Amino acid sequence: MARSTKREYVWLECKTCGSRNYRTEVNVQGGTPKLQLNKFCKQDRKRTPHKIRRK
Repeated sequence: MARSTKREYVWLECKTCGSRNYRTEVNVQGGTPKLQLNKFCKQDRKRTPHKIRRK
């Protein structure tokens, strides 16, 4: 029997330009976390805040 996972893939979307640059796996047991990270955006060519978005 396959093991059920409590993790899912989400995209990290840039808050300034709206492009989805990164894909990561988060633990969704107990609700989706409110995650916001400063990551490098290829379009803006600088570090900007990125927020979780689902596809």
